[in-house]
Amino acid sequence: MKKRRLGRSALEIAPLVFGGNVFGWTVDEPTTFKLLDAFVAAGFNAIDTADSYSRWVPGHAGGESETILGKWLKRGRNREKVVVMTKVGWELGPEQKGLSRAHILRSAENSLRRLQTDHIDLYQSHVDDPDTPQEETLRAYADLVAQGKVRFIGASNHKADRLASALEVSKKLGLPRYESLQPNYNLYDRADFESQLEPVCEKEGLGVINYFPLGGGFLSGKYRSEEDMANKARARTVKKYLNERGFKILDALDDAAKRASATPARVALAWLLARPSITAPIVSATNLQQLGDLIAAVELKLDPSSIEILNRASAYAASSAS
Repeated sequence: MKKRRLGRSALEIAPLVFGGNVFGWTVDEPTTFKLLDAFVAAGFNAIDTADSYSRWVPGHAGGESETILGKWLKRGRNREKVVVMTKVGWELGPEQKGLSRAHILRSAENSLRRLQTDHIDLYQSHVDDPDTPQEETLRAYADLVAQGKVRFIGASNHKADRLASALEVSKKLGLPRYESLQPNYNLYDRADFESQLEPVCEKEGLGVINYFPLGGGFLSGKYRSEEDMANKARARTVKKYLNERGFKILDALDDAAKRASATPARVALAWLLARPSITAPIVSATNLQQLGDLIAAVELKLDPSSIEILNRASAYAASSAS
């Protein structure tokens, strides 16, 4: 499978990243192993997780996803086959959050232990930390890179001005720079990325590995009413899409899917993959059938008229890009 370079780094990844937020949450360990085996067998090679996954589950403290991924890496001797991405900075507990030097260095050791590896390919700032000088954060990453524990770094959930200033600090001081951005971006959530973040990424040559490419499952078409969300793990995420604009987008997806003899999920991913700024959307699956449908999106090339239909249906007001 043709790989894509992530930013200006030496990392080459296939056009989909497996999102590990489901490991230990909606997917148990045996199923995780089956899904990752199938993902790699299909030619994909990048897996994204975070030290905070899945802290939101009752009884979890964070680190569960990394632990399961580490067992898979060890069990199948898969470490050299994949690009491992994880994140630091999300709150794990009192005094356990942010991007201070102490927290980054401590968290990196914990992630390496859970992942059962000696290095992280892409270590990402999970969320911006305005209380810590960016120089302190980047110098901590520089030390990890010098020690061989981290290869490259990336940013997630950063505003455009903060991302740009971090890149400027790296350039000015000769420190490792963020090679990628992980934003929320999909057919519905377009405004912030396209109006503010995308220009920075294109100017600076950053890779983009966007999360929620299907809007928590909404763009797959399986949630079309409040009743469809009953007792679903992602109900809170999906609820905001149940409005006139959301239904208009679903209608356009249905139309494009019919033209392409594909599913709405496949079309939504193909729309993202057709955008030059996107390196690889982060996708999650809970069973092999779902995974197969997502993987098939890589081969789907939408015709210009379908892309235009989707663009019009998902158009956003300029005032919403704030």
